[in-house]
Amino acid sequence: MAAIITAIHVIVSLFLVVIVLLQHGKGADIGATFGGGNTVFGSEGPVPLLNKVTTGAAVIFMLTSISLAYFSAKAGTGSVMQNAAIVKTVPVEKPLETGPIKVATPTSPAHGSTEQAPAQFPGQAAPTK
Repeated sequence: MAAIITAIHVIVSLFLVVIVLLQHGKGADIGATFGGGNTVFGSEGPVPLLNKVTTGAAVIFMLTSISLAYFSAKAGTGSVMQNAAIVKTVPVEKPLETGPIKVATPTSPAHGSTEQAPAQFPGQAAPTK
């Protein structure tokens, strides 16, 4: 039901924008005195027809706005945080002090040694000096 009312609301709002843009402003009467008359809508102009169409579209727009507000207020009973994960914190124990840490370093052949360095990739020959 809300989807149908939303579609009607969007269509009526676009129609209302077009109808308002078709209407002349208050300063448009000056142009009509110099011969710029609009005879498409008759001798009175578009005022009676566009006023009725604008009023009807505005009433439909207001009714759909009120009904959409009613549906959204009725459906919005949950909380955004309802499905949020609960994070538990665990206290961290103090690490044991064991003294200085020894770091193992790779051994490298001494300068002037005749040993060759191992191959970097399997199947690759060792580099020669």
